[in-house]
This record gives sequence, C-alpha cells and structure tokens, in this order.
Amino acid sequence: MRKLYTGVVRCRWLVLALFLLASAACLVLRGLVQVNYDINDYLPADTPSTLAIGVMGEEFPGGIPNARVMVPHVTIPQALEYKQKLAQAPGVLAVSWLDDAADVTVPLSAMDADTLQTYYRDGAALFSVTLSEADYVQAVQAMRDIIGPEGAMTGSAVSMANSATGTMDEVQLIGAFGVAFALVVLAVTTTSWLEPLLVLAGLGVAVALNGGTNLIFGSISFVTNASGSILQMAVSLDYSVFLLHRFEECRAPGKPDGEAMVDALCLSTSSILSSGLTTVIGFAALVLMRFRLGADLGLALAKGIAISLITAFFFMPCLLLCACRLADKLRHRPLVPSFAGFGRLVRRITAPLAVLFLLVIAPAYLASNANQFYYGSGQMFGPESQYTIDTAAIEDAFGKSDTYVLLVPGRDTAVQTALSRDLHALPHVTSIISYVDMAGAEIPLAYLDEATLSLLMSDDYSRMVLSVDVPYEGADTFALVEDIRAVADRYYPGQTYLAGQGVSTYDLMNTVTSDLVKVNLVAVGAVFLVLLLTMRSAWLPVLLVLVIETAIWLNLAVPYFRNTPLFYITYLIISSIQLGATVDYAILMTDRYRENRQALPKGQALVKTVSDVAVSILTSGSVLAVVGLLMGFISSNRLLAEMGLLLGRGAIFSLAAVLLVLPGLLSMTDRLVMGRRQKAQPAHKHEMQRRPVQ
Repeated sequence: MRKLYTGVVRCRWLVLALFLLASAACLVLRGLVQVNYDINDYLPADTPSTLAIGVMGEEFPGGIPNARVMVPHVTIPQALEYKQKLAQAPGVLAVSWLDDAADVTVPLSAMDADTLQTYYRDGAALFSVTLSEADYVQAVQAMRDIIGPEGAMTGSAVSMANSATGTMDEVQLIGAFGVAFALVVLAVTTTSWLEPLLVLAGLGVAVALNGGTNLIFGSISFVTNASGSILQMAVSLDYSVFLLHRFEECRAPGKPDGEAMVDALCLSTSSILSSGLTTVIGFAALVLMRFRLGADLGLALAKGIAISLITAFFFMPCLLLCACRLADKLRHRPLVPSFAGFGRLVRRITAPLAVLFLLVIAPAYLASNANQFYYGSGQMFGPESQYTIDTAAIEDAFGKSDTYVLLVPGRDTAVQTALSRDLHALPHVTSIISYVDMAGAEIPLAYLDEATLSLLMSDDYSRMVLSVDVPYEGADTFALVEDIRAVADRYYPGQTYLAGQGVSTYDLMNTVTSDLVKVNLVAVGAVFLVLLLTMRSAWLPVLLVLVIETAIWLNLAVPYFRNTPLFYITYLIISSIQLGATVDYAILMTDRYRENRQALPKGQALVKTVSDVAVSILTSGSVLAVVGLLMGFISSNRLLAEMGLLLGRGAIFSLAAVLLVLPGLLSMTDRLVMGRRQKAQPAHKHEMQRRPVQ
C-alpha cells in the first residue's frame, strides 16, 4: 500500500486533473438519468399484478384506470361535456363514466342505485381516467386546467405527477441546508478555514461521479434520486474527516507533507476501508429484496460509497497536499474544547450504562417488530398537500373507492354472466363494466360497435372493469382482492389476471414482508464477516454489531410506542442503511481503543480513545442526523420524510450507543478485545528509515 500511496502523492496534479474531468463529465451524464415515480414498477416480474398489467397492455388499448377526477355541481349533459374534454387532454388514454355502465337517457330514478352513485351523486360527477405513464405531469396539469379549482383528482397517476413536480425542489433545499450545516460543523471541528471547503469539494466530486454513473442503470427510482446524493454525502463525510485528522497527527512531528500524507493513508486505510466495506455491504444487502426498489437504492448507494472510498484514498490526499500551504496560512485556534473531560465522564458511568444497555435490548427488539404499517403509496402525502385535500373531497362525496380490471379467457358469455353475478354479490363491488353487463349475454357480439367491443374483448380475453368501495390499502382491500381472485379462479382456474392499485398494493405487501428476515440476516452476517476478517477477533464483531443493532431497534421502537404506522418500505430499508451508515463509528472507536491500549492501562485508554475520536464521530454523525431530520421536516412526500426522520433519529441513537456505551463495553471486556495482542508503542510513533516523499 505504501508504494501505491507514494505514487499517488507524487502524481498528485495528474490525479486531480483526472478526477475533475471525470466529475465534469458525470455532471452532464446525470441529466440523462431517467427517474421513475411508480413504486409498483419495482414489484417482481412474476408478481400476479405485474403479469396482469403486461397481459392487459398486449391485449387491450388504454391500460388500467389510474386516476379519479371529480367535477362538482354539474348536470348529466354537462358531465358528458367534461368527459369529452378530459378524453381530449394530452396524455389521457381513456375516460369512463356513468354512460359506460348505464343508459343515461333514462330517468335517474330508473337506474341501478349502486351504479348511479358510483359515478354521479349530489350533482357531482366522478370520472375514471387512464393516463399515459410517459405523460403523467402534463396530463394532470391539463386535467387541472379543465376541472378548475373546485374539481378534485386522486389516484396513483396523480400521486406520481405530484411527486415529480415537488420532490426535486425539496431535495435541492434539503441539500443546500445539509451542505451549509456540514460547512459549519467542519469549520468548528477543523483548524483551518480552508479545510471545510476541501472536504466538501471531495464530497462533491464523489457525489457527481455517482450521479453520472447512475446512467448504467438506465433509470432510478424517485427514492434513490431524492435521497441518494444526500445519504452519500452524509454517510461518507467521515472518510475524509478521518484522513484529515490523521494527516494533521502525522504532520505534527515535522515530517515533509508528502511523507506525512503517505503515513496518514497507511494508518487510516484499515479503519476507513473497514468502515466503507461494511457500509457498502449494508447497502448491497438491499439487492436481495424481491421488491426491486431495494436493489435500485442499494446498488446506487453501494456504488456511491465505493466511489467515495476511491475519492478518499486518491483524490482527497492530492487535494489536501496541493492546498495544505494555503490551508496553513488560514489556520485558526481550535474552536472545539478537549473531550478529555467527556472521556472521564464516560469512564465513570461505564457500569450503569452497560446495565441499562443490557436491559433495553430485549424490549427494543420486541417493540421494533410490533409496528403497524402502510404498504402502498396511498398515504404518501401529508394532510396539507393538494393531493390529500382532493382525495378527502372525493371520498367525502363518493366514499373510498378504487378501480380493478379483471381479464378472463375467451368469449363464453354464459360463463362470464355467472362470474359477473358472483362478483356483484361481493359486498364491496359497486359496479362492473363488461360486455355481459353492458349488452347482455343474449345480444350477439356483431351488434356491438367495434370501438366499444375492442375495449371489452380481444381475440383471447374479455375485460371486466370493477368499481369497488374500498381504499387503496387496508384489511378490507386485501380481503376483497383475495375474494375476487377466488371467485374468478372458480370459473377459470389459474387463467385470470387482476390488476389495479389496491391489487398491486396487496402484492407489494406480500413481497416486501417476505424480504425482511433475508435482508437483515444477510446484512448483519456480511458485516460480521468483514469485521471478523479485518479485526481478527471473534468477540469484536459480536459486540459492534450488537451495539449498532440495538440502536436500530431503539430507533424502530419509537413509532411503536407513539402508535404511529410506518411505511413498510422504509422500515425494511432503514435497518440496512443505519447499520451501514453508523457501524463505522463503532469501528473507529474500537480501532483507536486497541491502539491506545497497547501503550496505556485500560482506564486511561478508554479516556484517551473517547477524547481522540469524539470530534470525528460527532462531525460525521451530526451531519447525518441533521440531514436526515431536514429530509423528515422538509419533504412533503411522507415516504421520503419518514425515511429521513428514521435516518436522523437512528444516527442520534447510534452516536449515543458508540460514544456512551461502547467504550465501557470495550473496557469491561478488555481481555476479549485485546486477545493476544502484545503491548507496544503506538504505530504512529514508530520511525522507519524511508526515502522522504516530496
């Protein structure tokens, strides 16, 4: 490693130029990366609702209804005019209304009451609309212009359009606040006014490289797009900080800058690489999720951390060396007091904190596994958002409702009539649009116009559009999906396809809940293995993983005690993210303790270790916590807000566990921690005869 680092230091200007050129190119490439706002697209390809959507796209034009549009205070003729205007709006593929399910020329009193109230109630018309996936934003804006401020829209397409228009502005605001806070923290914890800018420059290069190389995925989810860069910055900040602090230590004896940097790299490689690898593994474990949003986020973050490691080992040393003379001219007195007093405090409260830690492990674990969950995107927006207000207006007028589409094979109208009758008998099915419901089994197909027939029948399948009075998710919704599939299977065993937002949410629930144990076990097991190989101790991986996992359980126990439901997706993802993002604090603490323990008694080693690493850990941890909390408070998308809140709170729990509990546990299990290591002088005090690096 020394030869490699020596070569990097000697070619510092070339290395800088290569990194800067690559980051400039990636800034351009980042604009070409597509963003996907539909979480249902990340369901496995063999999920029933995914297969259904594929078959429907091949067999029928128009797709599945994905929006509901309400226009109040209209007559039947006026509603028909609105239907025509909506159908002509850009990005609108199809519009269904009362006239598709009943004869609107007859008096309203003569119509079936359930069918009538599904589409028209108290002077308000409710349209079922299908929007093109490629034109959600344009179509939603066009429909808003048609229905005016008194109208209301809801549905998955509207949700995705709102996410697309609002998320990026919020992400930029969160990023700006995060960078500003990181700048303030670095200014306080470093001893030169230039060093914070150098650290942020290194982070900026790493983030740019990761953003541009996301083009290899073709598209990324809105979750990855919104949180990826912020998480990469917050998680990898400590790599540069650790290196910077080591560099200052190695310069202190008066060594040439180049040689001091090589020494700093050699001394910090183990800690930084161990930290980075465990973080990469924690994120990469998300790839094992059958729900492909995990792979989308995990691959992007794992790649980002790997790039941050490369940047820390190659770009940052060159940048620091090229700017160190200017940094020296901008030196200021330390603004952070010594943490020796804090170290002595931690030493005094070792025993009670260890007892408290042991007492909370079991309750935290049990509570973290007893939460209530949301599975889909129906709860994604806060109560003050336009989407939530519109949804509430529609539900107040028409109740909770959704639209499902059922495909059955063939054109046997007698069997389809019996199927329709049984579906109508289900308590939450309010109306059905199908050939046998519109024309009747006794009317020959030749008597129906081709345009209408093409929407209801293909060469191989018949389509039944079901209006249901259940929300997009919940116990009633999931029970209804099971009932519809069971009824359809009685007539066409294993040959039917059912799709709709509630159906996708049902399949999403079954998919993500099966991922939890697998992802967590792989993440913890892989981190354990890396620690076992790098620390060469059987006890330390157990201790470090237990400390961080307990912090994770405490974080996830808070919603349980507050009786606050979580998005299951964030619940599943946050465990790997918090483990990967904060286990490096524990690694740094442990490495420094073992290093100090070689020269000092364990009590003094504890105090010195806390004093040595508190600034580095607090610098990185506080930025991670603040960035997460900013995402939680600023984002109007509740899924992203919840992820940020859990990340920020989790960072605080991990900081407390590492700074207050871990030092005492290391000291109390000193024999297991040190193993057969012999006491010696700290590595940085060894002087070796080497040719100076210029």
